[in-house]
Amino acid sequence: MTQEKLQPVEYADTFTDNPRSLVLFNDDFNTFDFVIETLIQVCGHTPEQAETCTWIVHYKGKCAVKSGPLSELRLIYNEFRNRNLTASID
Repeated sequence: MTQEKLQPVEYADTFTDNPRSLVLFNDDFNTFDFVIETLIQVCGHTPEQAETCTWIVHYKGKCAVKSGPLSELRLIYNEFRNRNLTASID
């Protein structure tokens, strides 16, 4: 009788929290100052980082503003949504 060797099952993102990116999208109603202040307060950006990201969002339509574990990014994403900013976690 031949026995087949079983392979372990892999569960992505179950035991390890793979780094992800929080992407901020351009919109037509939030001001530059509001977005900059939000990035400083919520993401911990320096004023220079926040301004750079805001310009990238304005000209390219989106910018990855934070990377890290999914559990951390969900909190920031929810705060962005509370402030009516459009974002996604990739």
